[in-house]
Parts: sequence; structure tokens; C-alpha cells
Amino acid sequence: MPSSSLSKLKRQNELRLKLAEDPFLTDEELACLFSVSVPTIRLDRIELGIPDLRGRLKKVAEINYNKLKSIKGTEIVGELLDLELGKGGISVFEPSKDMVFEKSQVVKGQFIYAQAESLAIAVIDANVALIGVANIKYKHPVKLGDKLIGKAEVIRRRGNKYFVWVKIKAQRQEVFRGKFILVSLDTEEGDGADNEDRN
Repeated sequence: MPSSSLSKLKRQNELRLKLAEDPFLTDEELACLFSVSVPTIRLDRIELGIPDLRGRLKKVAEINYNKLKSIKGTEIVGELLDLELGKGGISVFEPSKDMVFEKSQVVKGQFIYAQAESLAIAVIDANVALIGVANIKYKHPVKLGDKLIGKAEVIRRRGNKYFVWVKIKAQRQEVFRGKFILVSLDTEEGDGADNEDRN
């Protein structure tokens, strides 16, 4: 077997492993990692039966949208890539041109907040959940073309209140951090039962 075929096989095996580790990698990022052209990566993906980034995101998101309780899939800002109700979740969001300030090309804060808010609500294991308190911090500007990866974690639950931290990164740098207290409107009966147990 020619050495070029061996290197191609090795690259394709490594490509499969890289995408299993991080399904958010673009063809451009993969081309850079493997020091090959973008068309080479596309051909590798086609031969391996691996869809493009949008296809991978859509497939994963469809599975997670079926788990949602407190929000509809269409209300998520970005794509929901991972969801464990009552524990945490991950979303990815690519702001569009109409979401930036024209002069600076910096993404407007309300769109970053919307990703964080919808992800925080999505991870709550309740039929209705609302933000009661939000303590947020924008750490670095986000530019057009940045891919935002948000990670939410339910830190604790007290009665009908959920404490959720959301961190959003762009190019592995944290750009936003939020601490949310969400109130579930459908667990009030459960709180009463908890009080009876304590008596």
C-alpha cells in the first residue's frame, strides 16, 4: 500500500477521534490541525460518512430538544448540544451580521445574554421556570464570526429555586459568566410535602 494511502488512513482515523472529542470543530479548524486543505477535510468526512458541522449540530440538537420541559426547542438561542435535566447542558451559537454593532462589529450583549438565559431555563427539570435573579458579567468582546459555546450547570436546588451557573466561551476564552436563580412555578405542591416531612 502506498505511503500516501497510509497517511490518509491515519489522518482519517485521527479525524474521526478528533470529532468524537469535539464535534464543534469546523472544516477550517480541522484543516489547520492536520495541515491539509479544507477540500481534503471535506473529502475525508464524506468518505467517513461524517456530516458537516451544521449537520452534526442539527442531529445532536434534535435528540436533546425532545428532553426539554420548561422551554420549546424554537426558543433556544443557538443549538442545544447536550442536556441533562436538573444537572446541566451545552449550547452553541453563531451570532449573525444583524446582531452586531455596525461600527465595531462587536456582538450586542442582549444576544449573548439570550443564549445564557435560554440555556439556564432549558436545564431546569420543571414545566415552567422563570429567571428570578441574574448576576452577569461580560468578560471579553465577541466579534462577528465567533462561535459561542455555552455551558450551564445546576449548582443546587432549594425548594422551587434552582441556582444555575452559565459560562460562555469563544475560541476557548471565557467571554460571559452568569449566575442565575430560577423559580419553578410548578413545584409549589412539592414544597408543601417537603415541609410536612420535616414536621
